[in-house]
Amino acid sequence: MRVDERPSKRAGLTGDGVRRGTGRERPLPADIAATIRKAADTATAHRREVLVSYMQDAMAAYDRHRYGEAIAALRPLLDEVPGVESVREIAGLANYRGGRWRDAAKHLEAYFELSGDPQYLPAEMDCQRALGHPRSVKKLYDRLRGMSPEPDVLAEARIVYAGALADAGNYTEAIAVLVGEGGAKVLRNPSARHIRQWYTLADLYDRAGDLPAAREWFGRVFQAEPDAYDVRDRLEALGTGRPKKNKKRPTVPVSTKKRDE
Repeated sequence: MRVDERPSKRAGLTGDGVRRGTGRERPLPADIAATIRKAADTATAHRREVLVSYMQDAMAAYDRHRYGEAIAALRPLLDEVPGVESVREIAGLANYRGGRWRDAAKHLEAYFELSGDPQYLPAEMDCQRALGHPRSVKKLYDRLRGMSPEPDVLAEARIVYAGALADAGNYTEAIAVLVGEGGAKVLRNPSARHIRQWYTLADLYDRAGDLPAAREWFGRVFQAEPDAYDVRDRLEALGTGRPKKNKKRPTVPVSTKKRDE
């Protein structure tokens, strides 16, 4: 799961900002279409409907993982109605999914300024991390912590911030972020966010050379969710003798995601 795949508060959209249907394209949510028409108040009625159709095309392309097509469909909207939250939201997410970090950060920041909604600040942090801007990552993390966000959002931000510290070789500080801010809680029934933080903590210990601690935390992940990420392979590599019953390798947390050089 990526940082932009949490449940969204926006009606009609999932956590990644996309309508989910049964294979048939549906009209835009009425509130989004109405907002676009209102924002384009100086355009002709025909042009307003064209802009609405561009938005539907963009969201449909995003839904099919055609991020370049989504970005292209959004260009007229970004030129003519840049103040519409949903336009900036999809533009930010499409660029993020497409690995266009600079544009993604710009649109996600604009979305935050328009909406005050912090749910994508971890994704914006991830963009700044990919661009090699650790101070910007820290600034965004401090901003988010001051807003009392939802636990899932804060956990994702914590993972990204720890990853940025690890990028610079600051493993002790990265581990301290997770341990000191609740990412190392041992729970009988952990949620997905807890498992993600445990995995990240185990990975950090492994990279720092503390193999016993890495084994411990990968072991906790394995006990909670044996098919999580590549935990079987990681435990095998650390010499625990865990069986490789399942070769499935789900998407790993943000801290190990491939990035632009």
